[in-house]
Amino acid sequence: MAGELGERAVRQDALAQELGVSKIPVREALSRLAQDGLLMRIPNRGWFVCPLSMGEAEEIYALRLAIEPQAAAQACESATAAEREAVKSAYKALEAATRSDLSALARHNREFHLALATTETQPLTRRLIEQLALLAERYVAQHLRPHGRSDRARAEHAALHAAWIAGDSTQVATLLTAHIGGTLDDLRQQLGDG
Repeated sequence: MAGELGERAVRQDALAQELGVSKIPVREALSRLAQDGLLMRIPNRGWFVCPLSMGEAEEIYALRLAIEPQAAAQACESATAAEREAVKSAYKALEAATRSDLSALARHNREFHLALATTETQPLTRRLIEQLALLAERYVAQHLRPHGRSDRARAEHAALHAAWIAGDSTQVATLLTAHIGGTLDDLRQQLGDG
């Protein structure tokens, strides 16, 4: 684990210098990322990116499956004009993202899923989905690494977008359940538990 952590070290001083800020805001940001479960601090060693874990992926995706499909189904029925535009905009940005930058692709994926599943009338649901999407983002990037996965995801997102815009809540819930479940199945194979 020491070698693995060494490769994933986050150097506070170097990060502060690169960003042109003092160490204090960097330390606060690193503490926040640790609270979010993305970093860990090891006394006398520093900050490290948390390794991918199939156990964590199982938990994140189980929670997403329990919340996100139903929330998106409800959102497509009650969305305001502004929320519909937000979904269209997030979808366009996702479509424009390229496979050559998996980090950006995963970020646009998060923004699209968040737009699908939340409305102004669901602030608690939005916070929960936002937290889960943030935690899932690095697993999404991992999931998209093998050739062909981004093509499948693109087709699934197109179908989801069309059903959501059409207000077909049953289809949205069905498609989103299959999409999130399929990603989890892929991750099980990639991370060794499947």
